[in-house]
Amino acid sequence: MANHASAEKRNRQRITRTAKNRAAKSALRSALKKARAATGAGATDVVKAASIALDRAATKGTIPAKRAARTKGRLAAALHKASQAQPKAETA
Repeated sequence: MANHASAEKRNRQRITRTAKNRAAKSALRSALKKARAATGAGATDVVKAASIALDRAATKGTIPAKRAARTKGRLAAALHKASQAQPKAETA
């Protein structure tokens, strides 16, 4: 229990910040799940949306910037690998 006004304020700020970060992380996890599922189909727009969500979360301090960069790199690598694995139709 907070005994000072400043401690009470910090507690209120903590509660607000935690709720905001929890919602942002949940949305980010959903975007990443969709992107990982779509990499097999080669859906670049879904991966791009996840990349934007990662950048937004890193900018706001919800996740560390290096984690966002690492995750974006892994998504891009998975998308590239999936696009290389798909057989290309030959044009004659």
